[in-house]
Amino acid sequence: MIRPTICLFLCSCLFFLSKSALGDDWPGFRGPDGLALSADTGLPLKWSDTENVAWKTPLPGPGSSSPIVAGDRVFVTCYGGYGLDRSKPGDQQKLTRSLVCVNSNDGRVLWQQSVAAVLPEDRYGGMLADHGYASHTAATDGERVYVFFGKSGVLAYDLDGNQLWKQSVGTNSQRMSFGSGASLCVYKDLVIVNASIEGEAIFAFDGATGRQVWKTDAKGYDGSYSTPVVVKTDKRDEIVVNMPDEIWGLDPKDGGLFWYSTALRGASNTTAVAKRGVVFALAGGPGGSGAVAIRAGGHDDVTKSGLIWQKSIGSYVPSPVAVGDYLCWVDDKGIACCLNAETGEQVYRERLRGLGGGGRRGMSSAVYASVLAADGKLYAVSRHNGAFVLAQGPKFELLAHNQFQDDESDFNASPAVVRGHLLLRSNQALYCVGPGFSKISRITNPVIRSK
Repeated sequence: MIRPTICLFLCSCLFFLSKSALGDDWPGFRGPDGLALSADTGLPLKWSDTENVAWKTPLPGPGSSSPIVAGDRVFVTCYGGYGLDRSKPGDQQKLTRSLVCVNSNDGRVLWQQSVAAVLPEDRYGGMLADHGYASHTAATDGERVYVFFGKSGVLAYDLDGNQLWKQSVGTNSQRMSFGSGASLCVYKDLVIVNASIEGEAIFAFDGATGRQVWKTDAKGYDGSYSTPVVVKTDKRDEIVVNMPDEIWGLDPKDGGLFWYSTALRGASNTTAVAKRGVVFALAGGPGGSGAVAIRAGGHDDVTKSGLIWQKSIGSYVPSPVAVGDYLCWVDDKGIACCLNAETGEQVYRERLRGLGGGGRRGMSSAVYASVLAADGKLYAVSRHNGAFVLAQGPKFELLAHNQFQDDESDFNASPAVVRGHLLLRSNQALYCVGPGFSKISRITNPVIRSK
């Protein structure tokens, strides 16, 4: 006979092992703490339209936002009604944004919430057409899911799709009318919003009520697409965000400026990552390219005092990952870069074959998605030429190149991880890619329950 205490112990162990095997949620842009790291094992190396795909779910509209995961639910945002065709964008009055909830086990659409756009919006065309009107990745605290729709505000829903609150953060436009795309950051009970484009400020809202907790002025900064990230030091937590020609370290309690650095010059499209109290950030584009390592935990101007190293190679849109002893990324031109994280010394810099220029369609950028590090591999998703799987470590090694031939739409979203599977998102569909699946569970006509 098994004693009750032993039975309880065994049940606890089984629960722990089950949770460990399933892996953690993917609560926001680039996963836990925005690090783009997953401890899951057994992730796929190869896949195609008919091979190694658990399910494929058509989406109600395009978008560049990445999927997030809370329990057995996947959330992704889309837009519709306007801006679906470069030659015939349509009537802006019909523009909507949607939050879609999908069952992670089989790809069934559980519910969809749509909101009308606050107008006028930036006109569809140019660089904005490359990423569209749903470029901000949602975030979740496990109880609620939060979305940022630019000029249409920040909204919170419960996991069943009931709207809880909505807040406006401004209706300004980026100087070149490129739209916006900074994703949300959840810190404890706060939702952090980089609305430097819409409201020339960074906001923090109470996740439960939507009450504004603090607002940090960003006047004079011409907009940032960077997602705020939480950086932990021995002394404190910080909110770090890449701003135009500067990097800021903010106090999460009141938004006060702990420190700033002007060591990085260039467009503020990328999101920083941190490891052991060191912030790594990239910049690129017409204003120049660069990569820096800055010691967090400082005060005031740390341009010199906090700088560990500074290099002249960087990235315009995709963000880096700090894995092992290395800082790795694939830039917008499809060049895989690897630096020694401690010294900044270049380890390799190699162009991915088939990604010259803007990809197969000759667009402005070959890659928008940021690299993911998982299961000893680096996953880099290109916009139009499939996904490249590289080996982690100091040697450049292409392990696989995978492509969905049936989907010629844009793949702008960064990959997510759910229970040993990859989540990939295009303008047409959401894919769950994983081992042991020989057929696609095609959901050609999903039942979408709009609440």
